[in-house]
Amino acid sequence: MLHEYKTIEKPVENMLLKEKGSKFIGFAFPINNETDLKNALDKIRAEHPKATHHCYAFRIGLNGENYRANDDGEPSGSAGLPIYNQLLANEITNVLVISVRYYGGTKLGVSGLVKAYKECAKITLEEAKIITKELESEIEIQFSFNQQNVIFTLLSKYDAKVLNFDANENCILIAILKTAQKESISEKLSEMQNIVFDFKDF
Repeated sequence: MLHEYKTIEKPVENMLLKEKGSKFIGFAFPINNETDLKNALDKIRAEHPKATHHCYAFRIGLNGENYRANDDGEPSGSAGLPIYNQLLANEITNVLVISVRYYGGTKLGVSGLVKAYKECAKITLEEAKIITKELESEIEIQFSFNQQNVIFTLLSKYDAKVLNFDANENCILIAILKTAQKESISEKLSEMQNIVFDFKDF
């Protein structure tokens, strides 16, 4: 089972490509969900309100199972797909690439558009630093106050990051750890008395 994926470290903005008077400006953003996607698209549309087209493609999910290619008014398949193919070529996911076009007066034709959008996405992703990220899972553990030392020792053994700790008679703790460790820590917790735990996968 896969527990890691390749994505980009941080956004890349304003990569300029000129083709027969038209300007193509490339952007790439690391995204984790539809909210990140919408925020990035809104940001670029606000920065470039007079652009002729805002074409984009994205992949989200471990295997890029959530994806879309958008031509934004360009001939079908001439913009979104060439951008999307660059995401595939780089084997990255959780990434959005936008190519903003300012029309320069000369029509490029479908093949010219395909070439320009591909090149714009390519130079944008060449600027990005591609990193490997490990999948993480969130765990919620409920236990009694006198068990907290045992729990914290266990979590530190698995390099878990504690996000929230509610210390009462009955404690509730939320932590994040690598998905690859999930089974192993589940076994350990299951062996303990009076402990309830639950995983929330992103």
